[in-house]
Amino acid sequence: MSRILIVEDEFVIAQDLKMTIEGFGHEVCAVITSGEDAVIKSLELRPDLILMDIMLEGDMDGIEATEMIKQSLPIPIIYLTAYADTSTLIRAKATQPEAYLLKPWDERELDSTSKLALL
Repeated sequence: MSRILIVEDEFVIAQDLKMTIEGFGHEVCAVITSGEDAVIKSLELRPDLILMDIMLEGDMDGIEATEMIKQSLPIPIIYLTAYADTSTLIRAKATQPEAYLLKPWDERELDSTSKLALL
């Protein structure tokens, strides 16, 4: 069973995502709402995969958190966000994510993308 860290600051979306991921047979090791906490918990929990929103609570967005996490750990990260503007995509691409999925997500797409990232 893969351990997945969810980084999402909207409670309802985070809970829906948690139920979806658990329905795929994965364990959600934590749900985090800020970029700063995502970095700390990633180092502490060492999940197999991180689902990362871009706009988060706190001063650090998901892209900055991803940069910091990837400096220390080779954890695959999938962005799951509502933002698809060019500047955000350019910033996100520089962090070499496994995927960039737009909200609202399609369950089959999320499942297949997660499985590929976990290979």
